[in-house]
Amino acid sequence: MMKTVSTSISRRLVLGAAITAAGLALSGCGGGATPSAGGDVELNFVFWGDANRAKVTEEALRIFEEKNPGIKVKTEYQDSGPYADKLATRFAGGNPPDVLAMANRSLLEYAQRGTLADLKSLQELDLGNVPDTVLSRGEVDGKLYGLATGVTTIGMVVNKTITDQAGVTIPDDKTWSWEDYAKFATEVTQKTGGKVYGAGYDVSTETGPIMLARQRGEDFYTKDNKLGVSEETIRDWFQYSVDLRNAGGYPPAGFFEQIGGSPAQSYLAKGTVASQIIPINNYKGYNDAVEGEVVLLRIPGETSGERRGYSADPTMLWSIAAKSKHPKEAAKLLDFLTNDADGAAHTLTQRGVPVNPEVAGSITSKLSEDDKKFVDLMADIQKDDLAPAYVYPKGASVVADTLKQLATEVEFGRVTPADAAKTFLEKSNAAINK
Repeated sequence: MMKTVSTSISRRLVLGAAITAAGLALSGCGGGATPSAGGDVELNFVFWGDANRAKVTEEALRIFEEKNPGIKVKTEYQDSGPYADKLATRFAGGNPPDVLAMANRSLLEYAQRGTLADLKSLQELDLGNVPDTVLSRGEVDGKLYGLATGVTTIGMVVNKTITDQAGVTIPDDKTWSWEDYAKFATEVTQKTGGKVYGAGYDVSTETGPIMLARQRGEDFYTKDNKLGVSEETIRDWFQYSVDLRNAGGYPPAGFFEQIGGSPAQSYLAKGTVASQIIPINNYKGYNDAVEGEVVLLRIPGETSGERRGYSADPTMLWSIAAKSKHPKEAAKLLDFLTNDADGAAHTLTQRGVPVNPEVAGSITSKLSEDDKKFVDLMADIQKDDLAPAYVYPKGASVVADTLKQLATEVEFGRVTPADAAKTFLEKSNAAINK
């Protein structure tokens, strides 16, 4: 087992506080802003997410406006799919938002283009309580261009009501392997007469192969901003879904459609699949949306590989546009989103565990039982030393798109997993840092 001690300590400070500091009293942060000449300053704030995320964000922003008279916040949100394209259009057109949600895979590219502000240079933003390991996920060449909105990881959710009715036992997630998961999924499909497929995770999203690579001792993205995953690992990632489909544990080609990214729109909620890989901060949403009991599990393979695949990852990052006309006010908003307990009482874990440990502690007593399960799992995962994780390189969005395109080709049998892996490495390496 390969171990990296330095990355785990600060992460535990963030996540452990959410459990151990439930009774911590924390006053809301953020001082009053002075209105600019001519009236209120209006900040444009954009992010992705569903209607519930937008609702709790708006509730928090009203508190921000009360604490900062003279600043108004106009929000825009949408599903993650079209968000990236619309954000790119805004920047290309010279009309970027003031404060924005940034995907991990896009940060370096935007930073190197000079489109984002160095957050360390903004005095209105207090970073004193944010652990260095969290800050490092948004740093490029010593400057901070993105600040994690919260930290999370991926996990497996299983509709236990379906598996109980089918008479299928869910394996022990502390020890199960990818082979165990395949056997479980296939048994579910068989015992439901094909009415429910045992597995329904998204093969085309890079979070899966990123974790598989770590389990095998590889860094999907390396410290020097290169692609470190092997062709063999990508081949095996594709081959696994092909074999699982052939065995009946995974739906046939063409089963999945573009139905939106919310838990209520998921196939787990439809009852046509019994398990799915999700960002675990969305666990409550799935349990609310699904008829039945949904259990949250670790990803398979964590004890059968060379090292742990898990890391505490930013759900997304907050950034400020370099061309914002109101950088001070934008920094005040970002400070509020990071350090204000009153605002966090509304957003809770919608964007992961808060990165300020004091804020994380302040919301624990307000969490639902489902959210506590997610926070508990995050803390439990970090009892082991975790591998390091790095800023995604420039061109990571092309890597993600390439994986998505090739996953479709493999799904319909137009390309073999081996050829897909070869093409993936060729196109990805050609795109990175270009």
